[in-house]
Amino acid sequence: MEQENVQCLIIGSGPAGYTAAIYASRANLSPVLYEGLQPGGQLTTTTDIENFPGYPEGTTGQQLMDDLRAQALRFGADIRAGVATAADLSGTPYRITVDDGHELLTRTLIIATGATAKYLGLEDETKYAGMGVSACATCDGFFYRKKTVAVVGGGDTACEEATYLAGLAAKVYLLVRKPFLRASKIMQERVMNNPKITVLFEHNATGLYGEDGVEGVHVVKRLGQADETRYDIPIDGFFLAIGHKPNSELFRPWLQTDETGYIITEPGTPRTNLPGVYAAGDVADPHYRQAITAAASGCKAALEAERFLKQ
Repeated sequence: MEQENVQCLIIGSGPAGYTAAIYASRANLSPVLYEGLQPGGQLTTTTDIENFPGYPEGTTGQQLMDDLRAQALRFGADIRAGVATAADLSGTPYRITVDDGHELLTRTLIIATGATAKYLGLEDETKYAGMGVSACATCDGFFYRKKTVAVVGGGDTACEEATYLAGLAAKVYLLVRKPFLRASKIMQERVMNNPKITVLFEHNATGLYGEDGVEGVHVVKRLGQADETRYDIPIDGFFLAIGHKPNSELFRPWLQTDETGYIITEPGTPRTNLPGVYAAGDVADPHYRQAITAAASGCKAALEAERFLKQ
């Protein structure tokens, strides 16, 4: 097995990974970055981005990631295609194996592997990706001002997204699989008291329809043990709020995570429970999940790695 020693290894290529690469390169850490299965991360599946500072006319997710990648390359980051397939963080230097069998030994490791939004698994979710289907209300809600949208989910995230969308859209349907909401009491009250939100309990989305984008959702309502009613609801946007899965499996034997798998860091820092190992972006952020907060944590991780190596 071919081995390579590096000072700073970055796994992942969203805003966190690329920003870490920019800062680490400028600090002469000669970072190596592996882009993973989805170069550019989740943002490449988002069409328009209007809330990233510095783009007054907005940009696309793909363009933003291309710009960040080009900036990292300009300062000398070694950006490679490849997926980390094994990790050994039992001692230093830390060992990471990538899918071509190459093994890297690194003094500092920045984990920026992101999180994956959970979907219902309907074919139509793929068909209408970027054309009315979204897993981020704060990213895409603005495009549905004065329109009708549906949110799927019954937890705090779903209630937060529904409440946020109600501030923009004309009408919000909250499709809840169970006969109750799992959300905290205060979030339940906000949803129930909002005149723009209609909660549909025991409703499942079975598909979407529309010519050039989402125009409606097929739903099934459970009445009794055997009874069910099928009907269509006209909507312009379909928002998934059934949770995210952090891509942290590889590192869980060594790093502290919460019950969902988000890597736990020291409050206000990207420092994990291992010296020289940092977690940045959505893999360590169950709350904000924004490009700008991911980029900021990538910056912090690179600065921490630089300080660690100087010591």
